[in-house]
Amino acid sequence: MRPANEALIVIDVQNDFCPGGALAVPDGDAILPRVNALLEEFHVKVFTQDWHPANHSSFASQHEGKAPFEVVDMPYGGQILWPDHCIQGTPGAAFHPDLNTDAADLILRKGFRPGIDSYSAFFENDHETPTGLDGYLDVRGVTSITLVGLATDFCVQYSALDAVKLGYNVTVLEGACRAIDLDGSLEDARDGMLDAGIVLDA
Repeated sequence: MRPANEALIVIDVQNDFCPGGALAVPDGDAILPRVNALLEEFHVKVFTQDWHPANHSSFASQHEGKAPFEVVDMPYGGQILWPDHCIQGTPGAAFHPDLNTDAADLILRKGFRPGIDSYSAFFENDHETPTGLDGYLDVRGVTSITLVGLATDFCVQYSALDAVKLGYNVTVLEGACRAIDLDGSLEDARDGMLDAGIVLDA
């Protein structure tokens, strides 16, 4: 087992982000055996779950004349418009059936505010509104986190960068993540994480 001050954060391993889903990450389901094995190593295990209302402002369907993957200006900055995905209560929002959800100490839902997207496990995309995860980890005595899940270049990256800013030691296990890689976003994400002092491991 890892030391008690280390947490595993499993990011958004949901049906809509896996092959056949509404916003499928290539080979997203390939990480499941590794993630399930890692769950046995950590005392503190947190899962995040994208949990959008049907009218979420990040959906291209809510912007007349706009298509998925276009960018619009929102009060909190530029927002990529996504296909409708991970809508509350739908099969697409459910965790992948092969994920060992029984192992989770905490399931943190994010993206439920209609007017703002939430990539990070720690903050909404305004970088100010907290999810409450930092407080939970503090109470549990966590000082180091390891991140796995979907997708490397969005929710994993944003979570990792916020964790560093909050003072955690952060490792991203790239072999237990997969990326969307939208117009070179994976390389940009890797560079940003390395510049921030995040450990990228296999």
